[in-house]
Amino acid sequence: IVCFRDVLALPIFKQEEPQLSPENEAKLPPFQYVLCTATSPAVKLHEETLTYLNQGQSYEIRLLENRKLGEFQDLNTKYVKSIIRVVFHDRRLQYTEHQQLEGWRWSRPGDRILDIDIPLSVGILDPRASPTQLNTVEFLWDPSKRASAFIQVHCISTEFTPRKHGGEKGVPFRVQIDTFKQNENGEYTEHLHSASCQIKVFKPKGADRKQKTDREKMEKKTTQEKEKYQPSYETTILTECSPWPDLPYQMNSAPSPSYNSSPNSFNLGDGNSSPTHQVELLPPSNDHLLPSASIQDAQQWLHRNRFSPFCRLFSSFSVYHAIFLEELTTLELMEKIANLYSISPQQINRIYRQGPTGIHVLVSNEMVQNFQDESCFVISTLKAESNDGYHIILK
Repeated sequence: IVCFRDVLALPIFKQEEPQLSPENEAKLPPFQYVLCTATSPAVKLHEETLTYLNQGQSYEIRLLENRKLGEFQDLNTKYVKSIIRVVFHDRRLQYTEHQQLEGWRWSRPGDRILDIDIPLSVGILDPRASPTQLNTVEFLWDPSKRASAFIQVHCISTEFTPRKHGGEKGVPFRVQIDTFKQNENGEYTEHLHSASCQIKVFKPKGADRKQKTDREKMEKKTTQEKEKYQPSYETTILTECSPWPDLPYQMNSAPSPSYNSSPNSFNLGDGNSSPTHQVELLPPSNDHLLPSASIQDAQQWLHRNRFSPFCRLFSSFSVYHAIFLEELTTLELMEKIANLYSISPQQINRIYRQGPTGIHVLVSNEMVQNFQDESCFVISTLKAESNDGYHIILK
């Protein structure tokens, strides 16, 4: 990497490829992955680059081979397999990754953390997004041809940060790519190369605003202060790291496994580019949470199964109630909800549905008629100011 110290006043620079001697060229990793978006200018020298992404936006990752094609003859196959993951950068969150991602799945049913934009991608085959690994996609590609995978990250950095006084700074994630070749049995299990980079994900257009803010802050600094910071590069080069462990995070309806420190544990990598904690994946607990459990039972179950961070979330734990609508009217819905709360329908003033941005939308007959079959809602109540009634909110 060439550092342009004499022109630090410019906002963005290209990362130039250094001219390498044959000896150094031989030491290059077999692959290079380039995330095609700019790095932040507010990163100090000798620190890892940081790249801002917009939630749901498609970003290109170019998959490049660094060696001559003849050196790939030992692959025994035309294709290699790459797995892309979005994982936590923070070590504390790496240790509780299972609980963090399970909580995200619970709050965002049906959504994925990471998707691959297949129509935009080039030169990849058999792209897959596992229904149980919401933060992982994989595909095959030919190193001798141009290949680009476009990814979309749907979780934002502040979703894993406690909200205090209007919100905290979001946590950084990592985009990690692990590439494998086929073994003798034709399975893609022989590790070839891994690399990752640090990212933060913002709500749509938030990454552009953050990048602009960082640039403006740097422009206000003196020349001497600017020399302590890296320039902003047009693209983000993923740096080599340890391969991700073979035991991926699985999300399903079975009892959740627990994490515990142990001398007989597997290593989740080293350095800032991959997890570092020694953890052991324990067998699933046979201690099932029954539908008849009380609030206290639910709290104790969460503690026993290492879900203490979610105790507050489930402080008003209850079991599901099924409501069957025949007339599909607001009045019928009001009567059924009133029956659940053991109150008269006249005590319910209004029913609102909470939209994706938190806005409360008045429920009408047309909205009820367009409810999807087996829709699930969390019901909360607000005390009406004008009388002794209640407002019902469907989330």
